[in-house]
Amino acid sequence: MAEGERLLSIGVDVGGTGIKAALVDVKTGELAGERIRVPTPMPAKPGPVVASAGRVVSRLIRAANAAATAAGQPAPRIQAIGVGFPSVILNGVTKTAANVDPEWVGFETEAAFSKAFKRRTWLVNDADAAGVAEMRFGAGYGKRGVVIVLTLGTGVGSGFFVDGRLVPNTELGHMEVNGKDAERRSSANARVRRGLSWKAWAEDLDDHLKAIDVLFSPNLIILGGGVSKKADRFVPFLKASGPIVAAQLRNEAGIVGAAMVGLERETEMVREERDVAERTRAEPPPTKPAEAAEAAG
Repeated sequence: MAEGERLLSIGVDVGGTGIKAALVDVKTGELAGERIRVPTPMPAKPGPVVASAGRVVSRLIRAANAAATAAGQPAPRIQAIGVGFPSVILNGVTKTAANVDPEWVGFETEAAFSKAFKRRTWLVNDADAAGVAEMRFGAGYGKRGVVIVLTLGTGVGSGFFVDGRLVPNTELGHMEVNGKDAERRSSANARVRRGLSWKAWAEDLDDHLKAIDVLFSPNLIILGGGVSKKADRFVPFLKASGPIVAAQLRNEAGIVGAAMVGLERETEMVREERDVAERTRAEPPPTKPAEAAEAAG
């Protein structure tokens, strides 16, 4: 890759209400083209969601190619695709389904997206993806110690970092707070569903943040999701100890982080495949039984 050339990857962010995707320059964390959003199919079962995401990615690639042609440039070289998904992810399999259909539990999700996109795709928890982006390019940049990124949306996702390293699949939105699943009161959707003022919702969110503080004593809590752009309406009412700030990448963090994780894992896989190929070429061919018997002769 030539010096100064953009390093491009596609990031897909699958949420409880919307599927978003964009081409991302992972060197800068900036979107390198239009951002496409479509509603998440309801019910959010694997087949319809995967098919919808496939159409979004195809549309995205066509738009990027058309823009390049109009500018007299070659089609962009897309290095990888990453998908952020609201679930615990283990070896490409979704293990939970808090805000999507239960059919996702145990589903080979990474393989399904790879088939739909017609290329190898990498799956990551959506809040982990958003956290990676925020730690690399946003409010968490250069921060040491324990940093927790909470995405406040349909539910509450969490990205947990220790000295910049991700601890995956923490799911702090499902802590028990006041006898209930925390996100039932602290998610952005909960405020709208219950018709609460920003101040009243901040009190519920504060209970969640205080419970997190008791368990983990974070050096910094970053509040993300679309609601972060209205941080001035609720952050001043929060009383939990420790610094609490709004995310800087806001609703684009999930897309950017998924693209970054996708590229990192693709690069690692390509390196492993190359190493295996080189070792295979270096090894002598296996001796056939007849040749071995003749040599023993």
